[in-house]
Amino acid sequence: MNSTVVTFPAGQVSGLSRIVGTVPVGERHGLVVSETPFHPLDHTWPDQPADRGTIGGLPVVDCVTGAWSDGEIHLGADIPARRGAEGWQWLVVHVTDAPLPVGDSVDLAVDPAYRAALSAGHTACHLAALALNAALADRWRKEPALDALGRPDFDQTAITSSRIEPDASVDVYRLGKSLRKKGFTAEGLDTALAEVAAAVNDRLKAWVAADAPVRLDVPGPELTARRTWHCSLPEGEASIPCGGTHVTRTSELGAVTVELALEEGTTLTMRTTVTR
Repeated sequence: MNSTVVTFPAGQVSGLSRIVGTVPVGERHGLVVSETPFHPLDHTWPDQPADRGTIGGLPVVDCVTGAWSDGEIHLGADIPARRGAEGWQWLVVHVTDAPLPVGDSVDLAVDPAYRAALSAGHTACHLAALALNAALADRWRKEPALDALGRPDFDQTAITSSRIEPDASVDVYRLGKSLRKKGFTAEGLDTALAEVAAAVNDRLKAWVAADAPVRLDVPGPELTARRTWHCSLPEGEASIPCGGTHVTRTSELGAVTVELALEEGTTLTMRTTVTR
């Protein structure tokens, strides 16, 4: 069984492919095809939910990452190998309530409205992260790693989880001892939170209005190819490693706003909302 070829990075939402394998998923059926437009839940950084849609006319109730080696398929969190490890084939597993025969050619159809909403939420998530980096840039006593726009990368340094939702995202950051040792000043952030949020929202408004082009750098067709998100913003070319789906221009987002919440002085939550 070869690694699944994926077409979702190019924005595809339909396709025709042959079923090359099956695997039990509890009482359900996991179907593997040679090529798919479905975006599965990533087992290492599960930020973007799986696509919805149908395979061979059957509803896809879930779509997960699988890894095959020595005749055995492991799914999701049970995968024992590092992403892209040699000797493993990396698969998109479409979960259905009924089986389909191996060898059949089947139509695959992704729910385009749901995909579009997740793509908007994911692009907005990246833009909000970059805008947050800019708004917090003066809170660093030391210079940490920089983002693609040359600002201290608070997002990648402090993030603990990120979840993409339809037309939204939720990012959680830890303001603990390790971040402070790296030079971030968290003192007074609670009273400055409204000001920080306003600065983020002002920057997001300008970026959406700029109608900046968005693209994915896709080095290969396989699921585990190291894809990179790019956006040509007024300040420069932004880039973030990303395996998800996105809009093609910032103007497609309509409006992007964030809300910030600080809990016990150690956890910062940013909720980003798209109004298309």
